[in-house]
Formats: sequence, structure tokens, C-alpha cells
Amino acid sequence: MAEILIVDDDAQLRQSFEKLLKQEGHQVRVASSGEAGVAAVTLAVPDLVIMDMRMSGMTGLEAFQFMRDIDSRVVVIIMTAYGTTETAIEATKMGAFDYILKPFDIPEMLALIKLALETSKRSREHAEDREQVSLVTGQLVGNSRPMQEVYKAIGRVAATDALVLIRGESGTGKELVAQALHKHSLRQDRPFMTINCVAIPDTLLESELFGYERGAFTGANRSRVGRIEQAAGGTVFLDEIGDMPLNIQAKILRLLQEKQFERLGGGSSIPVDVRILAATNRDLEKAVADGSFREDLYYRLNVVTIGLPRLCERDDDVFELADHILTFLSAEMEMANPGLADDGKKFLYTHAWPGNVRELSNTLQKALIFNRGAPITRDELTQAVGLGADRNSPSDESDKAFRLEIRQVLTQHAGENGFEMLMDYAGRLVVGEALEITDGNRTRAAKLLGMSRPTLAARIEKYGLKTQTKFI
Repeated sequence: MAEILIVDDDAQLRQSFEKLLKQEGHQVRVASSGEAGVAAVTLAVPDLVIMDMRMSGMTGLEAFQFMRDIDSRVVVIIMTAYGTTETAIEATKMGAFDYILKPFDIPEMLALIKLALETSKRSREHAEDREQVSLVTGQLVGNSRPMQEVYKAIGRVAATDALVLIRGESGTGKELVAQALHKHSLRQDRPFMTINCVAIPDTLLESELFGYERGAFTGANRSRVGRIEQAAGGTVFLDEIGDMPLNIQAKILRLLQEKQFERLGGGSSIPVDVRILAATNRDLEKAVADGSFREDLYYRLNVVTIGLPRLCERDDDVFELADHILTFLSAEMEMANPGLADDGKKFLYTHAWPGNVRELSNTLQKALIFNRGAPITRDELTQAVGLGADRNSPSDESDKAFRLEIRQVLTQHAGENGFEMLMDYAGRLVVGEALEITDGNRTRAAKLLGMSRPTLAARIEKYGLKTQTKFI
């Protein structure tokens, strides 16, 4: 059940809206003027504001500006009986979710409200995510020399409008750097929009980014504002840009060069003021060479780059990170922080952490769930990380079997690049298991493995696993 604020000087329309939305199960507040609407938002920010453009006293756009100053994430639908190009541009430039002409079709309005509430929910959830610890807290943690260099880079570039490319392996905290850049920028009170180019299917990515016009495709019975327009005045973070399809790369290049774009199915350019931040874990130089990434976009992005170290390259931060994460998770689970036993600390320091900070966070969370209050031991951590308590024991049968396989390859193929053959053998097993776990879903398997979909596709082809996968 959502809370919706109706702002209109027409008493009959307010009453009609209140009745209709209450029937849909929503809580409804009403305000008879722009000033009253701002006061209502000051008291409590609703999930959605539906507001008239022209009212006596403060206009809808003026009220919207005040509301955005109170909470930059407020989602607003503008209503107007005087639809003009200037009205549409001004409303969307300010970051209105959408505008609709009076009189409007009730089913169409309800569908628009549903979409707006979904956006509002995602925005709130994203804001809550940023308040969690490390990769769980939205806070960069660590005082190692590599992280000090990252902090210096953020400090130098945050207050500018420069495009920044953030590079690093999966789980190193690329989104946290983007959030820090936004937080310390001149746009800090404006929207911060994250768009994961891998999480959204290729067929939907363009419409999610740029929106679409009515009739652009089957089922498009109304125009829709894209996420870039919704972030007007703020910052757009394009996560995993290295996996973006080539046709959309061309549109992003135009956005960067001309500060404008076209909606899907549209014929007119829409100007927009947003700062673009991008991130990738891919080797973009290799992607340019093999034709999967545009060279001109690469050079446009590769002006200001912040590289994030792997956790194994900043192992001085491991204990600080672990304590930070455990403190938060323990409070969330309403239990005392058990801390780490000496052998647990040794494990944290010596483990390679291929999944970086995200793996550390997940491991500690799993260990904490089964912990009974005593300091977390090495055995608890090895179980949580998936190695098994006795994984390093020479007597382990699976370990013996794998060692035997290594010896057979090395003796039977001496001088034939045995190392690469063994790496392929291990890679085939790992990729095969990931596909088995995800029921052949390539997107999920790639995320599980911490690699891009093109990289996974190349491994599938190389290992002859192609027939076992689904294109999902």
C-alpha cells in the first residue's frame, strides 16, 4: 500500500482522485494549492505526488522545485490542461516522472501511477542499500595505500562535471566510488540513478535508458520517460558499460557529445543535463580490438579513470573491513558482535578473496547466521566460503583425486603446455557447475562467476559447453 499526495485547486478532482485511489488500496492525502503541497511533503515525503500544473498562487513546477529541495528522490506526475512543448520539456528537465493531459483516461492514469510507484520503490530501496556497511553500507572502508590513492582521486574530480570511468574487478566497490563522487559533487542534492547494463535485457535497455514514444512498438500505448530524463540535473551511473550493446553505445556517445538524445520511436532531440559516471570490469582495450566496444566511445570515456585494487592488493584493510561489516550485521540481527578468533583472523588474511569485498561480506554474513556467540573461527569461515572445514587436509578424498588428475596430465603431456591444459580443465568444471546451478541461464551464471556475458560465452564455446546453455 502506497501513500499518494494529490495537489490540485479543483476540489471535485481531489475528491474523485481520493475515492479512486483508496479503492485501489492506497493511502491518500490532498492539498488545495502548491504551497499546501510543499507543506505536506515537508511533513512526510509520500511515495508519489500527483500535481496540477496551473494553480492559483504557486504553480505546479514551482511547488515541484521546492519538493525536490526537500527530498531529491520525490516522484511527481504533473497534470495539465494546457499541454505545450515548453511545458513537456520543462517538466521532464526538472525530473518529473511524467506529465499527463487533462482530461485523461482513468485506466491510462492508473497504469502510469503503477509505473511511478515502482520507480519510487526502486529509488527508496537503492537509497537504503547505500546506507549499509561497505558493499553492504554504501561506505568506502580502508586506509591502505591503494585506497588512499582512490580517495585522493575522488577528491580531485568529485566537484567537477568530468566524466569518470571506474575500473576494477567485480566486488571491489565500483558503485561505492560512483556514490562518493556524486555525494561530494555540486549535484549532491539531485538524483543519483544507477543503471546496470548487464541486469537489464538488451531488448529493454534502450527504452529503460531513453524512454519511448507512444506507438514506438507493440504495446506502447503511451509515452514513457527514461531513467536518464528522470535523473535530470543529477548523476547517472552506467554500471558494466563494457557489456553494453553496440547500437546503444552509439546513443550514449551522442549523449556525451551533444548532451541530448531521442526517445525510442521519437524524431526530436531532447536536451538533458546529467553527469555520466561509468564502470566496467572488462578489458576495454581488448574489447575495442575485437570489435565489441566502440573505439570512439572508449576514448571519450577514458579521460579520467579511477582504478580499484583487488582485496588481495589491499590486505591491510581486511580486518578493518571485517570489523565494520560484522558490527553492522550484528546490529541488524540484534546480537552482539562475536568478533574473530585468532585462527579466523589468519584465514581472513591468507585467503585470496577472488570475489573481493563482496565475497568477504557474504562470507561473514553466512558465518554469523550459524554463530552461537563465540568468536568466529577458521572452520566457520571455511564452511561459509564454501571450502569445507578440512579442505586443505592432504587426506581429503576429493583433494587427492584432483591432485591425481594434475599428475596424470603433467606426466602424459610433458612439454605440451600442461599448465594451460589444467587451467582449461578446471575452467570447464567451474563454468559447467555455474551453468548447472543457474539452470543454463547465462546472465545469472556470468554474475555468479563475476565475469561479463561475452567472456562467459567465449568460455562456453572454448570448453564445448554450448549445447548445455539457454539464451536468457
